[in-house]
Amino acid sequence: MTLGPMYFRPGEPHGLPNNPFNALIVPRPIGWISTRSAEGVDNLAPYSFFNAVAYDPPQVMFAASGNHSAGGLKDTVRNIQQTGEFVINLATWPLREAMNASAVGAPADVDEFVYAGLTKAEAVAVQPPWVADSPAHLECVHTQTVQLLTNDDEPNTVTFGRVVGIHIDESILVDGRVDMARLQPLGRLGYLDYVVVQEVFSMERPTWP
Repeated sequence: MTLGPMYFRPGEPHGLPNNPFNALIVPRPIGWISTRSAEGVDNLAPYSFFNAVAYDPPQVMFAASGNHSAGGLKDTVRNIQQTGEFVINLATWPLREAMNASAVGAPADVDEFVYAGLTKAEAVAVQPPWVADSPAHLECVHTQTVQLLTNDDEPNTVTFGRVVGIHIDESILVDGRVDMARLQPLGRLGYLDYVVVQEVFSMERPTWP
């Protein structure tokens, strides 16, 4: 007997050991976001519900699901709402362990740069620092926050920002273009899995006859 495709409605039993939703929206870029609290504490955390959403002017977004493990908004979201600034640091293969370490649910007074053993670099147009070893950074200012539909008391918060400064280390540039083989960006898959970009191909966009 030939089995048909699996089908289930979100929120209902699916019979699998883990929810497959995140494993189907892949690969997802990682927004490794640095912020500074109103009290001056630096924070760093990776978010895989992240992407660019506009080109001119350049704008990005990331979504945070749920609250901090200690209660209240996650530090990244709260800091941005209080100060209006953040930095997207590129998460790359050499930084994979540090990126993962910065995902810890630490108290708000903990500096994840220090916890993950990372060096800070001063940004140009905003207050939060860069990850010094990351080869590219997007300095951003907060534009709006959108609260998404939720099935419980924990928020699904989408934060939008406008990019006001871009830093690219020349080590990842070849003939004036960002070289993916040198950049080695990480992407998020489902479950506890990640991917690193190692193979690139090009296709010309078709034109209507």
